[in-house]
Amino acid sequence: MLYLVATPIGNLEDISFRALNTLFLVNTILAEDSRKTYNLLKHFQKPGLKIPEIISFYEENESQRIPEAISRLKAGQDLALVTNAGTPAISDPGFKLVRECRKQGIAVTSLPGAFAPAVALSASGLPTDKFLFLGFPSPKSNSRQKLFQNVQKACQLVPATIIFFESPHRLRKSLSDLQKIFGDIEVVLARELTKMFEEYQRKKISALLEQFSLKEPKGEFIVLFNPKEQE
Repeated sequence: MLYLVATPIGNLEDISFRALNTLFLVNTILAEDSRKTYNLLKHFQKPGLKIPEIISFYEENESQRIPEAISRLKAGQDLALVTNAGTPAISDPGFKLVRECRKQGIAVTSLPGAFAPAVALSASGLPTDKFLFLGFPSPKSNSRQKLFQNVQKACQLVPATIIFFESPHRLRKSLSDLQKIFGDIEVVLARELTKMFEEYQRKKISALLEQFSLKEPKGEFIVLFNPKEQE
């Protein structure tokens, strides 16, 4: 069995009992960052519990690791896949391994847990009945604008709250591109979710751009907006 195990996006106490039991019981853990995963397990390790073998499994080596993982699973091992935070295979490595397991008839199950877009959406104050998650937009401005144009067209047919991730050094550029396509709309910015300095802001793009011209943005951001609410 391949277990997809969600890990905390900030607060370590958000991990589930089932996730911990699984991680300590499997033969091998495939981890985006083996050191981070080891430290997580060490934090929760109890006497008599042994930390399983941890193998690195990240975007750059995913294709090379998949045959080894499949071989271990076919030999009868149970494997767990974790990423640095949140649910594996969602804007993180994993879907190619899952796809190969399905092709090979290997059982796959996903343990529910932390999922940053859902956390941000539920606390954003924006409509939650329909949403579109874009992951990380392209680092290229032309591609980002084309993406936002397509999203604008899609939302005319199916109104939804839009969610995407952005890094601090690209946030201003992405907001500027968003403004070019949607105008000076209100967006919600979420950062440091579940941590001590968790923060939500709801402002017009122009106000945020002015704010970040005075103080550089820090931390990983989730951007949310709903075009229908701007009408």
